[in-house]
Amino acid sequence: MKRMLALLLSTLALAACERPPMDSVQHGFRGTGMAQIYNPRAVEAQEARNEVPPALPAAPDEGPKAGKLYKNVKVLGDLSGGQFTRLMVSMTTWIAPEQGCNYCHNPANFADDSLYTKVVARRMIEMTRYINSDWKNHVAETGVTCYTCHRGQPVPAQVWFRKKDEPYGSNFMGDKAGQNTPDRDVNLSSLPYDPFTPFLLGNENIRVNGNTALPTGNRQSIKQAEWTYGLMTHMSQGLGVNCTYCHNTRAFANWEGSPPQRVTAWHGIRMARDLNNDYMVPLTEQFPAHRKGELGDVAKVNCGTCHQGAYKPLYGRSMVADFPELKGPSPERAQVAKR
Repeated sequence: MKRMLALLLSTLALAACERPPMDSVQHGFRGTGMAQIYNPRAVEAQEARNEVPPALPAAPDEGPKAGKLYKNVKVLGDLSGGQFTRLMVSMTTWIAPEQGCNYCHNPANFADDSLYTKVVARRMIEMTRYINSDWKNHVAETGVTCYTCHRGQPVPAQVWFRKKDEPYGSNFMGDKAGQNTPDRDVNLSSLPYDPFTPFLLGNENIRVNGNTALPTGNRQSIKQAEWTYGLMTHMSQGLGVNCTYCHNTRAFANWEGSPPQRVTAWHGIRMARDLNNDYMVPLTEQFPAHRKGELGDVAKVNCGTCHQGAYKPLYGRSMVADFPELKGPSPERAQVAKR
């Protein structure tokens, strides 16, 4: 009986472990522990999820512009009729392959703006152009398209909503800031389960160590540090990497000697915050109640929205090369050019 119990306990203890073989890729000095550990079976599954769909043949830019051919074209009107149609068909396969054109359009009047999905899609096109033209510090020349986030689904698989600090009500412990509430956003840990509101919507300091001693007004206490760890846990999951992908094990907080990916991630955090505040939140009134969170807010982006477990979205394959019309100009730059 004791042997059976020991075997059962051993099995349970190992159930959360990944079976070998495992692969490792060193990208720091020997002895520093700066290596990425990969499960080849998980990588193989990820590869299938990051396949890029084939692009339709390019359309010529000659001929009447879409803004002249069709009514109520508020963006992309500078494309030729062929380019415009090609992009619309591609967007349908990227976002709503089952629903088709009617997901965003009134079939009786394509110029009609009564469907919220059309209003949102128009703004998302502007957002995509903005990312590709104004956030090259993060996306470089690889860029993004609608497919980067949607992957054939009307709603991207990884989005987030604000969460209650006390999801199960207050108790004798007081406000626990969402701690000890297992959630997949923080890998089922005891960390605060909404690490996004402070950093990807708000502008709180992403820090563990303060610059001064606590009595001087330093608010980087253990509690505040746990929010940072929650965000870092999400980033690790979202990119499918461990901490040393961006940090030097010699001194995690020190930027000197950190891998270049840390700078890219710094820009990515600010890009997500920018997109949430300037593009997603202003669309709140457009979304119906069933598409909002428990606190009435709209879906927002985080690192996992684009990356979905890959260190680079779609493993660095660029779709923008086949759809240069999504490179811009960004709405902001276009407005400046008109003045």
